[in-house]
This record gives sequence, C-alpha cells and structure tokens, in this order.
Amino acid sequence: MTSLNDVTPEEWDRVTRNKARDEMTKANIKHNHGYNLEEKSDSVNRPKHYNMGGVECIEAIKASMTTLEFQGYCKGNLMKYVWRYNYKMKPLEDLQKAAVYLNKLIEEVQ
Repeated sequence: MTSLNDVTPEEWDRVTRNKARDEMTKANIKHNHGYNLEEKSDSVNRPKHYNMGGVECIEAIKASMTTLEFQGYCKGNLMKYVWRYNYKMKPLEDLQKAAVYLNKLIEEVQ
C-alpha cells in the first residue's frame, strides 16, 4: 500500500485538481438542473434524472396530453415494467414502478 509520503507532488496536484473538478461539476448540476447528487434518490417514486429545474417529467408529459392519451401512456409503462420485471437485476423495483403507473392510471380513471 502506498503511503502519503510516497505520493509525488505531481500526483497530489492531479488528485486534488480532480476532486475540485468533481465538486464543481456537482455544484453546477445542482444549480442548473435543480437537484443535488449527494441526496439519496428514490428510484421508484422520484428518480432524480426525471426532475429538471423542479419540474417532474411525468407532470410535463401529462400536461402535453389529453386525459385519454395520458391513460394510454400509463397503461403502456405499466405493461412494460410488468413485462420485463423478471429479466432485469431488480425485479422488485420494476414491480414497484409498475405499481406507480397503475396508481396513476387509477387516479386518471376515477
């Protein structure tokens, strides 16, 4: 194992420069897109990558469609997640995502 005494000044500069660059990237993403990479993500109900500037993608999609179109969108996603749940590495997560779309479809039909 390498000790700090074995690290050259050039290597130390490279490591600290990369760390500073990574921190700046995280800060820019938070500023420009409205989410913090350090926060824990809810990959089922509120995935970070579906929220930009405080707008949820699902809400933007809903706003762009008629009620019937949005119901079809929910039905299609529900079917997609049920169809593939047993073929991916996270079957429970896919079933939970299917449940999210089923609940949205139920809300739209009520």
